[in-house]
Amino acid sequence: MSENQFNQLQDKHRAGGASAVFEQLAASLREQREYHKLFDALCLKKKHELGAPLNRPTSFDDVPAAKRDEFEAAYVSAARDVGQLLLADKKLSQSFVYFHALRETQPLRDAIEAVPLPRESNEESEELIDLAFYKLIHPVKGMQIMLKTHGTCSTITALDQGFMNLSPEQRSACAALLVRTLHGDLLQSVQREVKQRMPFADPAKTLRELTAGRDWLFAENNYHIDVSHLHSTVRFARSLTPGQPELALARDLAEYGTQLSVQFQYPGEPPFTEFYPAHIQFYRYLSDDNRAEAIGYFQHLLDNEPDAQSQAMIAYVMVDLLARTNQLDAALPIAEKYLVNADQDFAAAFAELCQKAGRFDVLMRSAEERSDLVTYAAALVQKS
Repeated sequence: MSENQFNQLQDKHRAGGASAVFEQLAASLREQREYHKLFDALCLKKKHELGAPLNRPTSFDDVPAAKRDEFEAAYVSAARDVGQLLLADKKLSQSFVYFHALRETQPLRDAIEAVPLPRESNEESEELIDLAFYKLIHPVKGMQIMLKTHGTCSTITALDQGFMNLSPEQRSACAALLVRTLHGDLLQSVQREVKQRMPFADPAKTLRELTAGRDWLFAENNYHIDVSHLHSTVRFARSLTPGQPELALARDLAEYGTQLSVQFQYPGEPPFTEFYPAHIQFYRYLSDDNRAEAIGYFQHLLDNEPDAQSQAMIAYVMVDLLARTNQLDAALPIAEKYLVNADQDFAAAFAELCQKAGRFDVLMRSAEERSDLVTYAAALVQKS
């Protein structure tokens, strides 16, 4: 502030007292775009009105308990106001501080959504990636920016590291974006090779069409995209939900994977030891393509698996598939037999399954076997 502005505050105080001082202070800070200080000034004004000490403008500690709700309302209003001003000033990271504190991040998400995709990596793109992906404001937009500025490899690594921090809806949306991107890149790469060898071949929309009867595409350990990227993308795609169009693309990727040299078909954990064939069945089930046969594939693995830990992993996948398609009566026996006793953390999920299915008798029986009086009582009350 200039000396003149300090004089203005003194003039306002002589003419109108404290409230005039705070009004002038806020106006000056808005004009100078000193928005963090404006937040302090708005809180300071409210503290004066409440008769609270003024040495720590934003602290709740020195606000009397009886007036704390009133101060909190003013605090929230000030934070919302300042957050919006910072957004309008394109200071997205600074606005995050206020919207995150309020748990009102939709305005920031809308602002990030409106930003055009950067053409290259720079300070602005890194800020957007941090906010959108790592701070979970708009993970899909964050991934779009990463794919554009950092490439597929870095994006997959980031998604792998942060996948469990995402909500189920965010995982599904991020997986869909990655599937579309990789499928498009792979389709283009295979088409390019086919074009070189067969210039007049008709273009194809799926990898299945493009590779059918063309074993030479995979001769001598040939491949058309980074096989680790393919492996990761097919794995991420398990987060897709029934009805998403990307399921067909994910299955197309898995079918391409089965044609790769064996050395490029990396095994996964049960039931995805045969990685690509198992994923084909997984996507067939979600796509409602002969679900009985697809779930039978996993049932066969479960019936012939001697290891208890591996049985639980197979059972979890089966229960997940059945629950996602509302086949709860089929999911409950598998969950009760293989998961409830094998994984204590699964107990809450099992209770939810029983509740959705209206099978509190199953939950009571399971709780009694596990000597879980609390769950038994809850099931008993809900059943009645």
